[in-house]
Amino acid sequence: MIKLFKVKEKQREIAKNADGKPPVKKQTAGELRLQKDISELNLPKTCSISFPNGKDELMNFEVTIHPDEGYYLGGTFLFSFQVSPVYPHEPPKVKCKTKVYHPNIDLEGNVCLNILREDWKPVLNINTIIYGLFHLFTQPNHEDPLNHDAAAVLRDNPKMFESNVRRAMAGGYVGHTFFTRCM
Repeated sequence: MIKLFKVKEKQREIAKNADGKPPVKKQTAGELRLQKDISELNLPKTCSISFPNGKDELMNFEVTIHPDEGYYLGGTFLFSFQVSPVYPHEPPKVKCKTKVYHPNIDLEGNVCLNILREDWKPVLNINTIIYGLFHLFTQPNHEDPLNHDAAAVLRDNPKMFESNVRRAMAGGYVGHTFFTRCM
């Protein structure tokens, strides 16, 4: 048994000293799947992806959405994605880093999108999530809100909702909440 430990220790030492480089870190299944998802991305022209920590850290990235229609036309919205090592068996954690007046995004950046919660399935991918986020800006949903005030205004007075969105995106107050410019 002692011989086995010495052999293992010797193998580790050889691997560590191979060309003076540390041994290559083995990728998790989640990293491999995410690599595949990213290589197959087919984003709308209004969306882009970036890796603030470099391409070596794929599990944390950002997506920028520039809606080209609807209430949020002309805005720029940044989302952070944190992907678990067990992806795709659990969805990524997605936060909106841009403070936005939206029925499906609260003021802390939490996103209400069914495929990020109860409707997540491992066959879904990053591309599907990005299209879902894009869809939130073209068709906000007042029936499943995180921001109940915005949802009520959208439901009861769409013209007022549009005015509030414009004011928020231009950098101003909606009620007692200040929004920084995102146009």
